[in-house]
Amino acid sequence: MIDVATLSDLHETSERHDPYEKSHAPHNWWDWYAASLHAREGRSTADDAAIAGHDMEDVLGILPK
Repeated sequence: MIDVATLSDLHETSERHDPYEKSHAPHNWWDWYAASLHAREGRSTADDAAIAGHDMEDVLGILPK
């Protein structure tokens, strides 16, 4: 279960998603957020969580523009 502290990372997550959104093909933002929050729930750092979002290239085929 995700705790309140993890959910409070949503602001940071949105800031980290912005460059990804601008540099990749159209995608559902919630998929990127889910990967990031999943990494944070596993106690990853914020940087690790941002990298986890890039797994979307491998999992969902969302490629850079």
